[in-house]
Amino acid sequence: MSDPVPTPVAPAAPERRVSGVPIRLEHVTKRYPGQDRPAVDDVSLEIAAGETVMFVGPSGCGKTTLLKMINRLIEPTSGRIFLGDEDVTNQDPDRLRRRIGYVIQAGGLFPHMTVATNVGMVPRMLGWEKPRIAERIDELLDLVGLDPDVYRDRYPRELSGGQQQRVGVARALAADPPVLLMDEPFGAVDPITRHRLQDELIAIQGEIGKTIVFVTHDFDEALKLGDRIVVFDVGARIVQYDTPEAILADPAEEYVAKFVGAGATLKQLTLTRVNSLELRPATTATVGEAAAAAVARARAAGDELIVVLDRRGRPISWPTVAEVSRMTTIPATVDEKLPVVGLGSTLSDALDTMLAASQGGAVVLGRRDRLAGVVTVEMIMDVVQRTRQEAAG
Repeated sequence: MSDPVPTPVAPAAPERRVSGVPIRLEHVTKRYPGQDRPAVDDVSLEIAAGETVMFVGPSGCGKTTLLKMINRLIEPTSGRIFLGDEDVTNQDPDRLRRRIGYVIQAGGLFPHMTVATNVGMVPRMLGWEKPRIAERIDELLDLVGLDPDVYRDRYPRELSGGQQQRVGVARALAADPPVLLMDEPFGAVDPITRHRLQDELIAIQGEIGKTIVFVTHDFDEALKLGDRIVVFDVGARIVQYDTPEAILADPAEEYVAKFVGAGATLKQLTLTRVNSLELRPATTATVGEAAAAAVARARAAGDELIVVLDRRGRPISWPTVAEVSRMTTIPATVDEKLPVVGLGSTLSDALDTMLAASQGGAVVLGRRDRLAGVVTVEMIMDVVQRTRQEAAG
């Protein structure tokens, strides 16, 4: 009897490094000619190195204007902007922008350029040598979950909205900038893709530790992604700047409570991450191995489903033991509806994913899309029950 094919084991997760720098805004103001009020009125704000800070507030409150003043796409009327200890207020704006990553909706890709050309643009402008640029392109495509061999030579029109957005993030990170500005980057994609992109960003940030400033209209997105949240009113007046937990528990003003909306107690569940649960291990099988061996392992473990991994250790399907038992070898078929969530996904995301796939569980991905385990609806309902009991008590 042949030995079972060993399951690929993901490499140990690297320690998170902080490669970002602090951002400090001092009395930053923007006045447009002919307007009675400043678009941004005397804002002072400090953002710690390596933190993700979310800008939220109503349309027209000045949050996007403030974001664009950090990289001087919009010039401040007055005030000073610091990256680390460096005053960049009067620095050459083109030179400044090459040191700051910038991501917008749909990635802002150049349609006539390949993925590789898009990603490598800033390094080329900085005079990097060709072999270094090629290596960096492949490294970043892998980081954002796109196989370089498959996507390197494609054009934006050949990509889905989610894939375009991943390329946009890769391009923003190409020259390893300390700061990443994101202006509603996930607003134009469907909810499932949006959740996956959010998970991808959490995983990437866990590895690289950039300083991220992220504008969003979606408070749930701010809760999920932010280390801290800035709630703005008109003129970019800072109403509250705190952690998601503190804003939910103790809104600074009635305005914040209204912005958070009803169901703040339920929103607490969006602060609970999948990585806080004790995930279930899964029986796995690798593409090309004997199906009978995988079935034997699953039956010995008492599992009804088998997670199929590609040759890089990434889940591609989740068939039942009965389905696999009718196979000879494990196929490389990719299930486009595979219910997957990330370790940084919220429990709300996990439930949404299960409902969309009509399944009672979801496959959990760790770094670089490697398998981390399985989460089930029963596990989440246990958390819901405990939360209700704590609230009642």
